[in-house]
Amino acid sequence: MKNFISILFILLNFCVLSTVADGENKCNGFRRAKHETYVIAHRGAHIGIPENSLPAYQKAIELGCDFVEIDVRTTKDGKFVSVHNSSIDNYVNGAKGKVSDLTLTELKSLDIGIKVGEEWANTRIPTFEEILTLCKGKIGIYLDLKDAPVPELMKIIRKYNMERDIIWYIPAQYLLKEDNAAVLFGNSFPMPDPGTEKKLEKVIEKLKPCVIATDMSVLSQSFVETAHNAGAKVFVDEDKGTSAEWDKILRWKTDGIQTDDPEKLIHYLRNIKTE
Repeated sequence: MKNFISILFILLNFCVLSTVADGENKCNGFRRAKHETYVIAHRGAHIGIPENSLPAYQKAIELGCDFVEIDVRTTKDGKFVSVHNSSIDNYVNGAKGKVSDLTLTELKSLDIGIKVGEEWANTRIPTFEEILTLCKGKIGIYLDLKDAPVPELMKIIRKYNMERDIIWYIPAQYLLKEDNAAVLFGNSFPMPDPGTEKKLEKVIEKLKPCVIATDMSVLSQSFVETAHNAGAKVFVDEDKGTSAEWDKILRWKTDGIQTDDPEKLIHYLRNIKTE
């Protein structure tokens, strides 16, 4: 899911980020979980549906997920689309190439649905604006930068008045190198990943995040407690996606789970709530 953006790219983009007024509670407005635990649909609800597609995001909305995870890349002609891999090779029949080497028109000509099933024939790669249009007022967006400039994305996000609907996955190692790293991306929410628990306190001290990202190889009860003591939520990427794993995640009071099977996770959360 996650790849690291170049340090230079991050540093250049920070020059245009707005700062937060002293004393302002920057976490006000963070959306509430629908099921007590946040459910993040990784690449949308994509079981049996083309991943990172509008139908996968629509399914996540219908299921009642809190966020959809999207992967943003830049086309050859400077447009923004949601594609996880750097190339389109695995998604289509009879075509290959990097997203960055293809224009939006060329990408839109590709059928990313037929390989999943005939019922998804003619499904197309969505643009960032198409995703915002679909999701506005319905679901939050967990934005995983793959290859796209923050300032240009922020212009589009502001156009749709959706800053408070966006959380940004950013590896903390890059933010810690920036003197002004504690600022928000506009009025949206950067979500640093410290990488290891031993770096967590430094990340909290310098960045003062509202939400922190991690995965199951790092997550622990002490990790969650440290974050919560600083007023930050913790979102974790599942590993096995089993009930036993989810039980451990919740036992440690983790706030959100990014999952490949949001329908199953929501069913699990509803069941334990009624027990």
